[in-house]
Amino acid sequence: MNDTLALNKLEKLIEIETQLREEYQQQLDAKDASITQLSQDKTALEGRVSELEKTIATQLTTITEISGKSQDVQALEQRNRELHNRSENMKEEVATVKSRLKTLQKDLAEERTELAELKKYDPQRLRKNLDGAKRKLADKTSAADKLQKSLSETRSEKAQLEQKVKDLEAQLEAVTAKQDDQTEEGEQAAA
Repeated sequence: MNDTLALNKLEKLIEIETQLREEYQQQLDAKDASITQLSQDKTALEGRVSELEKTIATQLTTITEISGKSQDVQALEQRNRELHNRSENMKEEVATVKSRLKTLQKDLAEERTELAELKKYDPQRLRKNLDGAKRKLADKTSAADKLQKSLSETRSEKAQLEQKVKDLEAQLEAVTAKQDDQTEEGEQAAA
């Protein structure tokens, strides 16, 4: 019975181990792959470091040879200082030029906006509009002149007609007065 119990426990352990392997096998594989990749990267970096060390060693020997061949180290240092001063001066000039460039860019942006504003007032288009407005004004002026002439003629005709009406009213009054006189005379004669 103990054997059966031990066998059951062993089977359960094997099942648990199998389950754990199934659960964590992908993670283990990923870790193994990353370890392999890191090892390869390390090897590549070590190769690169050794190449750089060789390059540095070569450059160091070249520098040593050049400095050994140089008879006048002070002249070289003086030249170095001059070049350093020149580079500082050039840095200042570059900073000045950069600030000037920024100013010019701002001015350019302002000019562009001004140009865009001026393009709104296109001379050819304005001339066309002005010509059209002049034509309309001339047409309206001639129409106003015609209306003014017509108004003057109408006023003179009205004045003439009013005069005729006054004349006719005067004649009518005269005729009416004569008829009244004749009627009165006829009544007096009949009486």
